[in-house]
Amino acid sequence: MARGSRYPQEVRERAVRMVFEHQDEHASQWAAITSIAVKFGVSSETLRKWVRRAEVDGGRRPGLTTEEREHLKALERENRELRRANEILKSAAAFFGAELDRRPTRCPGGTRSTSANALPGDPRRAFLWPGCGQGYSARFERVRPQADTPTVLASTRES
Repeated sequence: MARGSRYPQEVRERAVRMVFEHQDEHASQWAAITSIAVKFGVSSETLRKWVRRAEVDGGRRPGLTTEEREHLKALERENRELRRANEILKSAAAFFGAELDRRPTRCPGGTRSTSANALPGDPRRAFLWPGCGQGYSARFERVRPQADTPTVLASTRES
């Protein structure tokens, strides 16, 4: 957010223009700045900064122009926001990734599921948690549905 200026833009432009017009009449640019600063009621340092900024913007002195400086600030602000968002996304991905990697060590509710007694071909067996079976490992895969039949989960036994 830009803060308000103590001096109007017209006063700044007029003071800077007078420095450029009358600097040949003085021994140095600083002497012209101090002389004109008193007439406008501003400090010499303030007028000197206005003159330097006008020289850069006019191409008389190397440096970033006002427009380039504003563009650079906007890019830095956007970069900061993107880095912050990236950190949030990384931590969220790590959190949710860790949640997906965790496997329950016990059956839900601490007891065996009622479908634990189901036979290996029984579709109810597909709803068991890992480790809740009766001592053999079962791999569950999705059977492709036919045109009119609903999706069925089937169990295949690994050898």
